[in-house]
Amino acid sequence: MDIAETMIDGYVTCALWSSTDEDGEPLDAVYGPGDIADEATETMAAECRDFLDLLDREGLDWSAWTPEQLGHDFWLTRNGHGAGFWDRGHGEVGDRLTALTKPYGESDLYVGDDGALYVM
Repeated sequence: MDIAETMIDGYVTCALWSSTDEDGEPLDAVYGPGDIADEATETMAAECRDFLDLLDREGLDWSAWTPEQLGHDFWLTRNGHGAGFWDRGHGEVGDRLTALTKPYGESDLYVGDDGALYVM
């Protein structure tokens, strides 16, 4: 798997793990990546690739993270969870990654009427 695909995998895994259904049940207890609607998968992948491109344009050395952890922290940080880039003990780099994440805004997974998962 290449860097982007590994990042996307970490992002999707974290999204499923940290999201809940209407009853407060963790999505990853019932759903997996294959349950995410194609359009949502495309959106998630595009945002991860865009973020990687941004890091390249900024010349930011994110090598303290694995690509999978980068995806994980991208999801957590953009959604304001109590952990993320700033929380890894990497000082200025973690703070810069956090700042670069904020313009992406929040993104949530939800179960659609058809039983598939979507992002909003």
